[in-house]
Amino acid sequence: MMKNEYSQMAMRCLLLTALMTFVAGGSASAQKRAIGFTNGMPFSEGVVAGNTLYVAGQQGPDSHGKVTGTDITVQTTNAIAAVKKVIEKAGFRMTDIVSVTVYVTDVNEVAKMNDVYKKLMPDPKPARATVQVARLIDDAKIEISAIAVKQ
Repeated sequence: MMKNEYSQMAMRCLLLTALMTFVAGGSASAQKRAIGFTNGMPFSEGVVAGNTLYVAGQQGPDSHGKVTGTDITVQTTNAIAAVKKVIEKAGFRMTDIVSVTVYVTDVNEVAKMNDVYKKLMPDPKPARATVQVARLIDDAKIEISAIAVKQ
């Protein structure tokens, strides 16, 4: 008798575990959505997971797609515009941004970057980290990534 009860209990646990795995796996994959992904590219411009959007680092090229020869203010303006484009494409708003990481190649240009950033980023400003890096792709002066959460 004891052996039969143990077998039934073990079977129920196994079925419950299988059901939980199926439900958790199904809901996680259903909630993940790539934004701005192009086949063959090594990354997406953004990924929505649940109510959170992760925006990949965005640079600020000019109208010809080049960052060379443009100053930090132009690159900052264009990088924020690129972030905004991904945010809106995902169905979020700029006010949904909760965290920003700014990568700059020259910490001496942060004051100029801040002048533009303060004008273009909505209040209240999101949490932010600013990091000086040795170099960015295409010799950009700035790259901005962001995390947005829908309320």
